[in-house]
Amino acid sequence: MDRPARSTTLVLATALAALTAAALPVHAAAEQGRSRAALPAVTPVAETPALHDDEAGGDADADDPAIWRNAADPARSLVIATAKQGGLRIYDLHAREVQSVPAPAAPGPDHAPGRFNNVDLVHGLRLTTGRADLAVTSDRGSDRLRFHRIDGNRPGAPLTDVTDPAAPPVFSSSQEEIDEQRTAYGLATWTDKSTGRSYALVSRRERSTLALLELTPAAGGKVGYRKIRTLDLPTDFRLPNGTSWSPCGEPGELPQVEGMVVDPANGTLYAGQEDVGVWRVRADLTGTPKLIDKVREYGVPGTYDEETEECVAGADPGFGGTRVTADVEGLTLLTEQDGDGYLLASSQGDNTFVAYDREVSDANEYEGGFRVAAASATLDGSEECDGAAALAAPLGPDFPDGLLVVQDGHDAPGDGERPSTNFKFVDLGDVKDALEG
Repeated sequence: MDRPARSTTLVLATALAALTAAALPVHAAAEQGRSRAALPAVTPVAETPALHDDEAGGDADADDPAIWRNAADPARSLVIATAKQGGLRIYDLHAREVQSVPAPAAPGPDHAPGRFNNVDLVHGLRLTTGRADLAVTSDRGSDRLRFHRIDGNRPGAPLTDVTDPAAPPVFSSSQEEIDEQRTAYGLATWTDKSTGRSYALVSRRERSTLALLELTPAAGGKVGYRKIRTLDLPTDFRLPNGTSWSPCGEPGELPQVEGMVVDPANGTLYAGQEDVGVWRVRADLTGTPKLIDKVREYGVPGTYDEETEECVAGADPGFGGTRVTADVEGLTLLTEQDGDGYLLASSQGDNTFVAYDREVSDANEYEGGFRVAAASATLDGSEECDGAAALAAPLGPDFPDGLLVVQDGHDAPGDGERPSTNFKFVDLGDVKDALEG
């Protein structure tokens, strides 16, 4: 989610929640409130230092994490995360920062610097210098992908930039178009088991477009990419009452996708269109996308007020979902050793997480949900979660069942002056117990 523009969505979501409650019978509204409160709670065991929203360009705006497992020593695994105003942050399993990687500088005084948005991993990509694990990041400031080789044998600086300098913009045709910042946004990686080729799927800010990029080796151990195809998700929707609906936004802004994940078992991409719901489509972007769940606000009309720069919601016609409150964010997979598991999604508007069955043949049925609640007065939970990553593999004595890392959009206690964000580390065994208990 784009924090500088978040007020429109959140004000609309707050208004919609109030309107929905008012439109429901008293017993139905009360039941909805009880159902959210009744979701089981899990608590974090650690949190990273706060990242403050600093207008001067400092450490700002935690967003999206990925978990890299050190096969030689799982206890020395890493969490690699984006800070939109501050590049990449790399943490150990105690949530201590071990490296900070800045985003690229601006190409000139009148242009935007690099701004990392989402991150995912590729394992064992063949480079000209041998195979390597990579952190792949969407750089929305320059409309490109960035690549960092991961080396667990360099404990103080495990990431090294290996981006091909000739890597082209993902969506833009010129620097002027890049400056408009309708650029690379959400990100998920995928390795096709049938061919061994690796890809990145990238969404476009303020548009519904998804792009499939094949990752390619370049000279000197660098990494580039080439665009294979694009797919546009719907932006207008026919409602059961015969009317047409599209989510409210600023003029010219279309409903965008950010949270994405690919299920490697079947090559299925799940994409969260923030104000619409969760889509399922083949990871090669062929076939017809299917909307597997809708946000509660789906179908609610809204009018953009230019004076207040906010959306004013109309009456809820009752066509939305019942589990996710906009924005839908932070998609990740919880994969069991036997192949079962869950698709997890952040229901940002009500600070919960939703779990769906991974089985496509079962229509990704709803399997429950949970909250990440405060563990103590100094270790709070997760609110307005943007990004999440789960890894169901042993990670040493602290996380024998794996790890869930979630972004916290309101880290507390803050410093009283600046908004604070960070990442919470949750024992994945607790999440499994919450979903299966």
